[in-house]
Amino acid sequence: MGSLCPLLFPVNRFETELITPAKPTPIETKQLSDIDDQDGLRFHFPVIMSYKNNPSMKGNDAVMVIREALSRALVYYYPLAGRLREGPNRKLMVECNGEGVLFIEANADVTLEQLGDRILPPCPLLEEFLFNPPGSDGILGCPLLLVQVTRLTCGGFIFGLRINHTMCDAAGLAKFLNAIGEMAQGADSPSMPPVWARELLNARDPPTITRWHYEYDQLLDSQGSFIAAIDQSNMSQRSFYFGPQQIRALRKHLPPHLSTCSSFELITACVWKCRTLSLRLNPKDTVRISCAVNARGKRINDLCLPSGFYGNAFSIPTVVSTVELLCASPLGYGVELVRKSKAQMDKEYMQSLADFFVIRGRPPLPMGWNVFVVSDNRHTGLGEFDVGWGRPLFAGLARAASMISFYVRDNNQEEEFGTLVPICLPSTCLERFEEELKKMTLEHVEE
Repeated sequence: MGSLCPLLFPVNRFETELITPAKPTPIETKQLSDIDDQDGLRFHFPVIMSYKNNPSMKGNDAVMVIREALSRALVYYYPLAGRLREGPNRKLMVECNGEGVLFIEANADVTLEQLGDRILPPCPLLEEFLFNPPGSDGILGCPLLLVQVTRLTCGGFIFGLRINHTMCDAAGLAKFLNAIGEMAQGADSPSMPPVWARELLNARDPPTITRWHYEYDQLLDSQGSFIAAIDQSNMSQRSFYFGPQQIRALRKHLPPHLSTCSSFELITACVWKCRTLSLRLNPKDTVRISCAVNARGKRINDLCLPSGFYGNAFSIPTVVSTVELLCASPLGYGVELVRKSKAQMDKEYMQSLADFFVIRGRPPLPMGWNVFVVSDNRHTGLGEFDVGWGRPLFAGLARAASMISFYVRDNNQEEEFGTLVPICLPSTCLERFEEELKKMTLEHVEE
């Protein structure tokens, strides 16, 4: 998706409010899991959604509906209304004190049609639709959740949200939003009661590392020297669209035994290769691909996470390759590695990871261009958030990071749904990335 012309319009924000649970909630302290409080999750992530006007909701105000439903949902998800503090050995815990979450009511003199693709990642209008009150985005002692609802002149609205990642992942957030949606439409309680149960993802006693966790190894070049951290200056972001035509073109690069690989495996192998080519790294250096894998579901159901569990329940198992081998090999090589990354995920991997964090002191993810992390958010349930106006036209994370991309579902296409992949790279590299991607997706397209 190309760059968009600036769009100027006034946004009138009301004073930021604190929304507290609608009823008294327990005053207690709850520990986060050893997966929750890892260093790499100590940040807030932004989500944005767009809703069109619904004539059947005439006379109802989205701001008022969501404000009230949020307060009622917090009765059940009351830890989100608390504040984090840090204990011995950097252990995070939430003080459930009912202080509340931040809420902003706003009006914008613009229509959804005028906004066009500007609502999609990397969302150049994010600051307009998700204002950052000064001092509100810390990890300790700050509100865990911020919501802004902005009415549009067409009768639609924009729902912006920012949440402390240590409290939940995208799938967990979707459960909370679903509760808000149910409350907004008249339910007395969530159909899926929330479950804390963070102890299920704590380290064992005694902790024992039984798997390799390459994702936290220091970055070394082919000479054994440390690789410099990413320079954040001169960075650009752009989203790239993978629809049925692009997927068909990519599959033609694969051998028969990989022809039925998933779209995630295919897109990830393609993006990883194009990104690596664009960066022009030393051919002898190694690069990593880390795929976020959900610990919920049948595939690793021996973890026995309750259906209402809304904490962080994922890991990013990693595989490595030399730059030379990844760039010179057919696309199938990358697909095989992506499959290998995902296949590492099981109950033992998650338990080993929790043990690793406790033994190693929660090391941060290395920051370097040799690292690439991908997260598939297309099936998390964020796009099901309905407060009475129907499902959102778009719902997903608002921006990528230098070494992290996420996949979001694009429902705006007339054809079957496609996938948007935001990429963050230095400007010159981003141009080269686009050129490499075109070679892969255009040269095999059928006439």
